[in-house]
Order: sequence, then structure tokens, then C-alpha cells
Amino acid sequence: MIPSSGFWFSSGLIFGAVAVFIFLGVRERSLAGEKLALSLKVEEEKRKVSEADGRLETIKQELQIIRDERDDLSRMNAGLETKIVLERSHLEEKISLLEHAKESMGMNFQNLANQILEEKTARFTEMNQSQLSLLLTPLGEKLKEFGERVQQSSEKESEQRMLLKLEISKLMDLNSMMTRETSSLTQALKGDSRSQGAWGEMILERTLEMSGLRENREFRVQASFTDEEGARLRPDIIIDLPEGRHLVVDSKVSLTAYERSLSEANPEEKERQTLQHVQSVKAHLNDLSRKDYRNIHALESLDFVLMFIPIESAYALAVETDPDLVGEALAKNVLIVYPGTLLMALRTIAHVWRYEHQNRNAMEIARQAGALYDKFVGFVTDLKDVGDKLDKAKKSYETAYGKLSAGKGNLVRSSERLREMGVKTGKVLPEQLVDEGFRQGEDRTVRSEDASPEFL
Repeated sequence: MIPSSGFWFSSGLIFGAVAVFIFLGVRERSLAGEKLALSLKVEEEKRKVSEADGRLETIKQELQIIRDERDDLSRMNAGLETKIVLERSHLEEKISLLEHAKESMGMNFQNLANQILEEKTARFTEMNQSQLSLLLTPLGEKLKEFGERVQQSSEKESEQRMLLKLEISKLMDLNSMMTRETSSLTQALKGDSRSQGAWGEMILERTLEMSGLRENREFRVQASFTDEEGARLRPDIIIDLPEGRHLVVDSKVSLTAYERSLSEANPEEKERQTLQHVQSVKAHLNDLSRKDYRNIHALESLDFVLMFIPIESAYALAVETDPDLVGEALAKNVLIVYPGTLLMALRTIAHVWRYEHQNRNAMEIARQAGALYDKFVGFVTDLKDVGDKLDKAKKSYETAYGKLSAGKGNLVRSSERLREMGVKTGKVLPEQLVDEGFRQGEDRTVRSEDASPEFL
């Protein structure tokens, strides 16, 4: 039998009711879960709010404390500012007083210093005028003498320069004369090398004498030395220069070939002797270069040696024959000279020595003037020390004198009353001193109460 439609409707209602019931049950359980979750969440939020309220209250309390501290600091700051204003005002007043006192003390000190200076100056002038005159007069004379010597040195230097120019202008005439003399002497000394050497040394010494240099002061003859290797060296002439320097002059060049060339008539032989003369000069040049006088410890030699040829024409012949001779000599630290050029060099050295001596004299005068000034300063210092000691002695004297005649119980007053009481004395104090002892106006008549020893 097929169910009717009512059955299906009823079944559908029942099924729907069951479904709704099931759905509502599930929904209720879900809502209950959500309600529980919300309840827990609300409780958590309430707890957080409570904690926040607690923290807020704490913050409010701390804020109040900070505000109180701020108010206290504000009050303290106001008090400090007031105190600072007062202190600043007091400080400005003190500074003003100090500046005023400083200005006043400065003026007083200046017045006192001026007064003391005037008194000291007057006393110094009164007590030491004669001593200062005795001291300053030699100083003035020395300074005047120094100025005169400096002026004389300047004038002498100008004169010496003029004389040097005149002497140089005369060198040509002198050289010509010496050339004529040496030529004639050379003709007389042919063939004798020892005589040639002696004659050359004589010409050299004569040239030194004409230069104005002094033996054993500005130059030495045949001085003996030892070089670094122990070899003995004996230069003909050692010329001393300022600042401890030295110049060596050698005159041992041979002129035998030169003399033969003069007397030889054969042109070929004459030329051969001329070349021999040049070779002789070069040989001596090489010998001087090997000696190297700079290695002598006792000498501060210059970088070159003077090789002296006593005849200008012999020098001229050698240079004319070999134009490179002078350059070759200079390369070996040797300077070839003849009487004219040597005399010019020696005159220049003599002029330098004169200038050096003048400078040394001026320095000695300046040194003596400085020493005299130092003595003057020492004298003034000692004199000031004497013045200070006199001032101290005067103060001690015034103190002792005050004890003698000042005050009610001074010695003069007490001693005089003893005399007035009948003490026998052989002498009497000066009236002025007695009056000063009683200057305070006390009666000099001995009173009954004064008979007591208490007045002593």
C-alpha cells in the first residue's frame, strides 16, 4: 500500500523538527562556547584595565612627586637667583672698594716711592758726588779715547788705502828696477846653483822687507816641520795670516837653463835651453805639489803654495814658451809669482794685518770699557747696600734714642730725678736732652710721691 501524502507531510515535519532541534542544539552549544570565550576575554580585559588603572595611579603619584619637586626646585631657584643678585651686588661693591683702595694705595705707593727716590737721590748726591766723579771721569776718558781711536783707525784706513793705491802704481817702476838688478846679478851667478839659491832667497827676503811684514811676527824664515809620514819639511818662508791661516812661499827654482838661454847666440841651442828652462820650472812645480804642505799639522795652510821666481823675465819666458804653464800650476795648487806680483800680494797681506791689529785694539778698548762699566755697577750696588745698612742703623738709633728720651719712664727723666733727689754726680746731662725727656709737661720738681722707687 502506498503511503498517503499526509504521511509524507507528517514525516517531513518530524524530520524538519528533528533537524531544527539538532541544529539549535549545535548552535546553542556553539553560542555557549562563544559566550564562555567572550566571558574569559572580558575578564582578561578587565584585568588589563585594572592593571592599567593601577599603573596610571602610580604614574599619577610619581607625577605629583615630580611636580612637588619641581615646585621645590622653582622655589629654590628663585631663592638662589635672589641670593645671586645680592651676592653680585655685594661683590660689585667689594670690587669697587678694592679698585678704589688699589688706586689709593697705588697713588700712596707712588708718592712714597717718589719721596724715597728723592731722598735717596739727594743723599746719594750729597754723600757720593766726589766718589762718582772719581769713577766716572776715567770712564769718560776711556770712552773718549775709544772714540778717538776709532776715528783715528777710520782715518788711517782711508790713508792706507790711498797709500796702497800709490804703492801699487809704483810697483811697475820698482819691478823694472828689480828686473834690471836681477838680470845683472844673474849674469854674474852663471853656473853656480848654490849661489843662485842664496841669491833667490835674498831677493825674496828683500821683497818681504819692502812689503812691511815683520819677521817672526807676520812671517818666518826656514821653519822646520814634520808631515804625517814623519818626513822633515823646511819651507823657505811661512807667511802668517789672520785667523790662524798660513801661506807657504818657495824660492828654490833653478835658473841655470834660463841664464844659458840668455847667453846663447845659436838660435837652435837658445831654443833648446829655453825648453830646458820650462822643464826645470815644471820639475820644481811637480816637486812642490808632491810635498803637500797641507799635511803639516802645525800649519793651517791655504790650498795653494807660492812658487817664487826671482826674475820676472824668467817667469815671462817660461809662460811665453808654454802658455799652459800657469793653468797646470794652478791645477796642482801652486801659484807662480815673481817679485812684482809677490810684492803686491804681500802688501795686501800687510794691509790686512794692519786692519786686523786695529780691530783687535778696538775690541780691547771695548773690553776695558765694559770691565770698567761692570766695576761701576758693582760700586753702585755696594753703595746702595751701604745706604740700606745706614738706614737700618738709623732706625736702630732712633729706637734706642726713643727708649732714652721718650715715654713717662724714659731713662733721661728717671736719671735726672735721681740727680734732683740729691745723688752726687760729676757730670750733667745736656739741657736739650733733659728738656726732651720732660717734654710731656710734667713738673720737674721732686714731689713726695716721686720719692718712691716706683718712678724708676
